Amino acid sequence: MALPTSMPTMSSQGLAADARSLDVLKLAASGSDPKAVKEAARQFESLFMRELIKSMREATAKSGLMDSDGEKLGTDLLDQQFAVQLSGMPGGLSEAITRQLTQQMTGNARSATPTVSLPGASVSNPGATQGGFVARHSAAAERVAQASGIPSAFMIGQAGHETGWGRSEIRNADGSNSFNLFGIKATAGWTGKVAEITTTEYVDGAPRKVTAKFRAYDSFEESFRDYAKLIGESPRYAQARAQTGSVAAYASELQRAGYATDPAYAAKLSRAINTSLQLQRSQG
Repeated sequence: MALPTSMPTMSSQGLAADARSLDVLKLAASGSDPKAVKEAARQFESLFMRELIKSMREATAKSGLMDSDGEKLGTDLLDQQFAVQLSGMPGGLSEAITRQLTQQMTGNARSATPTVSLPGASVSNPGATQGGFVARHSAAAERVAQASGIPSAFMIGQAGHETGWGRSEIRNADGSNSFNLFGIKATAGWTGKVAEITTTEYVDGAPRKVTAKFRAYDSFEESFRDYAKLIGESPRYAQARAQTGSVAAYASELQRAGYATDPAYAAKLSRAINTSLQLQRSQG
């Protein structure tokens, strides 16, 4: 949908400073036009920042200074300009507002859905590879989710991250699939099949190639079930189990518990889970 001709032209220096301008923006955004949604989000952020700056100024202003009408007008205009400059920045509040507006207008927002991470763990643009991976594993992940309480999108997102969305799955020595979607290693207590490969580990923050033994399964669903058992029964991941209502918190707790050695694991995992959530909504 094209922007209505009556919409104010918003340059990088513009600001929707009154309710009528915001109403026009909301009307345009309601048509699900991406540009209108993004602009509406930026303007809402501008108004929020303007009120924040105004409150800060009033809290620190000294009585008697800059009290004339002209000085107040000049200060207000300056606050508007500061608000515009601070809004629309990458990773800012407007990005989170854009995601929420888009979800609501497409009818895909679900009150029971785990919260999506805010800036710092944004969703990447899903492609055919991610979409195919999510579609292929959704049924098995959902069955395991019903039994374990771990959201299927969390498990699929983590499996996608660990395997490069299916492009780097762990293989047995003969080239057959180990069905290990989560990079779970075969420690001393593991009595099942094993796949031995060269992988990257981080030692003191530096990546190193090492040879490691990983668990092997007979199916992908068995891999999902073993992962859910690990998270659900190991005291090590108790805090992660308690954070299945938040993508960012769940990923952070997994990293804190030492699930992986990558120092940026939580941020990468959050992006993968958010991608999985987005694709589940679009495919559902």
